[in-house]
Amino acid sequence: MDGSATTLDERRRALVARHAPTMAAAIDAVQTRKSWSPYSDSPSTKIHGPDKPGAGKAAFEARLGTTFDLGQPGVVGEVGEEVSPFTQQPLGIRYPQSDPEALIAAAVSAMGDWREADFELRIALCLEMAARLYDRNFEMAHAVMHVAGQSYTQAFSGSGPNALDRGVEALAYAAKAMRDVAPSATYHRNFAGEAVALEKTYVLVPRGVGLVICCASFPTWNAYPAMFASLATGNPVIVKPHPIAILPMAIVVETSRAVLTDFGFDPNLVTLAVDSLAEPVAQGLVDHPQVQIIDFTGSPRYGGHLERTVVGKQLFTETAGVNTVVIESVSDVAAVARAVARSSSLFSAQMCTSPQVIYIAPDLFDPMSKAIVEQIDTIANDPAMAAGIMGAIQGDVSLKVVAEARAAIADLPGVRTLREATPYAHPQFPDARTLTPLVIAVDGGQQVDLYAEERFGPVLFLVRKDAGEAVMEATWLALTKGSISSYLYSTDEDFIDSATPAYEAAGANLSINLTGAMWINFAAAYSDYHVTGLNPAGNACLADLAFVASRFRIVQRRRPAT
Repeated sequence: MDGSATTLDERRRALVARHAPTMAAAIDAVQTRKSWSPYSDSPSTKIHGPDKPGAGKAAFEARLGTTFDLGQPGVVGEVGEEVSPFTQQPLGIRYPQSDPEALIAAAVSAMGDWREADFELRIALCLEMAARLYDRNFEMAHAVMHVAGQSYTQAFSGSGPNALDRGVEALAYAAKAMRDVAPSATYHRNFAGEAVALEKTYVLVPRGVGLVICCASFPTWNAYPAMFASLATGNPVIVKPHPIAILPMAIVVETSRAVLTDFGFDPNLVTLAVDSLAEPVAQGLVDHPQVQIIDFTGSPRYGGHLERTVVGKQLFTETAGVNTVVIESVSDVAAVARAVARSSSLFSAQMCTSPQVIYIAPDLFDPMSKAIVEQIDTIANDPAMAAGIMGAIQGDVSLKVVAEARAAIADLPGVRTLREATPYAHPQFPDARTLTPLVIAVDGGQQVDLYAEERFGPVLFLVRKDAGEAVMEATWLALTKGSISSYLYSTDEDFIDSATPAYEAAGANLSINLTGAMWINFAAAYSDYHVTGLNPAGNACLADLAFVASRFRIVQRRRPAT
């Protein structure tokens, strides 16, 4: 072995040793479900120093109007359709478009060495990717802001450390799953008086090329766990970002490829497959026989299509659902109203955990609905607060959601508008596309179809309904339409006890009586399971052993012991 090879081997061992404490802490966190993170989700200069915020913004601005070169194989053209929701101007970034066949061939070629690498090294390399991405988080925050419309603080935390935490969480489960397989064993048994001794070897074999199809509004949050779960278990990954939100994932792929190169692996283990709205490439990649793992986040329409048609491959989906709140009784109207209003306003309800339907007991309806509207107005009427919470509307699709909801309630009996959706003036971006929530009151009755589908945008339905009936309807919606987050408020413990079995049967994660500083739709990695896989909101959970264990298989060989 020459000197350079020895040096590389030593560097790899040092990398594993350096990241081992993080992996140990992550495994402890998923086992205890405690609060833990290796990262800070605050952009404070007291934590990061005075230079990083400006450097991150400058790095983002330096990308504008340029070509983002990744050095990938099979480049056949360029694409780039991103428009900032804050300036409503094109970013002007062009991304090299590779022939999908070339990306798949390169991934297959790179897979051999990656499969043979010790899985502890693969895990350490993923942790190194996460560490370098965290180091670039100020740049990432601006990238996410200007393609998704998240506020700066949300883009920094939710699409940075919180998303990386989900990735590290998946690595913890990957480590647990692979460490649980003994590499070898000696087997002894007596058969009809004859002693049999066998040496057995168990090999972890990856399934094949992984495809990660990212959503537009939160591109990194689901991508990190999918990427790391596949890479750690020995599979190369092709990342397919949404055409209007490429930049964050281009940064992820660029960083991942640099780590792989630095430690002697083929960078084509991670590639970027870009496309346009007019000429999508996802389905061709899904159908390719070498693609054996598919992670999809996005619309229920395409997610449902994949769930019905993908056979003989591993498919993990998170789509959407109708998230409900049932308010049976409260001790503090203002506190509950503030919790509901804040979570419904966060990122202008362009989140998979945003509450959409608020069932309110008849005797509470008038004071609670009035308080919710007042709390939304408090946010909307303070431009600085609105900018930090609501961010911007990513695209026309969410504007159409509001327009369609407004049209749908015209002349309907028992339905009225409590609050009109109007823009707020962003204090830093005067041309930002903004819209505050449309609040609609529904007086029970037979108007379920009005709110029985997810409306991905700032639309909130307040439904006057008996609490027992509301629980039955909310859990029916979860079971038939999907739910990622459900919420319940009651001062009656007997009512809570009687309601929870219905949520469990519907596979609906439930938050009870949450108020205060924490956002009620905040999901904590290592502690909260995100999606159950038991209703139409998705078939996978972020994260559990099932999310990683089927990305590899076990092949054994046995022979007489010597």
